[in-house]
Amino acid sequence: MTDFFSDDFFMKQALSEAQKAFDKGEVPVGAVVVCDGRIIARAHNLTETLNDVTAHAEMQAITAAANVLGGKYLTDCTLYVTVEPCPMCAGAMGWAQLSRLVYGAPDEKRGYLKFAPQTLHPQTKILQGIGKEEASCLMKRFFRDLRTLPGALF
Repeated sequence: MTDFFSDDFFMKQALSEAQKAFDKGEVPVGAVVVCDGRIIARAHNLTETLNDVTAHAEMQAITAAANVLGGKYLTDCTLYVTVEPCPMCAGAMGWAQLSRLVYGAPDEKRGYLKFAPQTLHPQTKILQGIGKEEASCLMKRFFRDLRTLPGALF
């Protein structure tokens, strides 16, 4: 099936999820999973809300997509995420055999490319930089605002 929407369109949907995270006081990362040209899962960070360090946007989206598809493999899916995945999320993508990863901003401190560049499935195609500016601005704004709070640790 031909994708009727572009990578930019789907990244905008992920950015919308990141804004939801920002509004909740979560680190603003959003993700969507696309299969056959349609969004089958949407998610954003919920680590604070759920008090769960594994509740990253990507993990939430992978779980939701697997439930929609009725299986653990995402071999015909693209995951759009606003920020480069961490090693944990990249590992989950590898186990899910994700076909394609599209992400916006790099994460030079905690991204999978720094710590585990071989973690994704060998056949996963990667596209970087879609929505990079918007994702970077949202992250910078979040951490700037966080640093101005009384008792901030950052």
